[in-house]
Amino acid sequence: MAGIVFFRTTRLQEITDFYINELGMHIWLEQEDCTILSHGNLLLGFCNRDTAELEGMITLFYPTKEDVDVMYDMLKHIATTTPIENERYDIYQFFAKDPEGRALEFQTFLGPIEPIGFE
Repeated sequence: MAGIVFFRTTRLQEITDFYINELGMHIWLEQEDCTILSHGNLLLGFCNRDTAELEGMITLFYPTKEDVDVMYDMLKHIATTTPIENERYDIYQFFAKDPEGRALEFQTFLGPIEPIGFE
């Protein structure tokens, strides 16, 4: 099973540009007022609406701590924390905000994890 998480946005073009240019996502599908972006097995849809949906958090995970550090170096200007090890969840992470204020988390798992694929 695969899925898409959709968010309402009032700034579709700016949000699309941000997720492509700042986070390295790719356009998977464009529709009349929605754009679906992909990053690995993550699909995010943003649809132009009268109000933005800002609840929840979008987490992007990477293979190594070094990858998280690279993202932090690129995104310091929007980061709300510096990278730290979170012993409770055995992850290395930092947080940031997208242009509309959605919470973003960038992390790597420090322990072994099973690969994820589409079934």
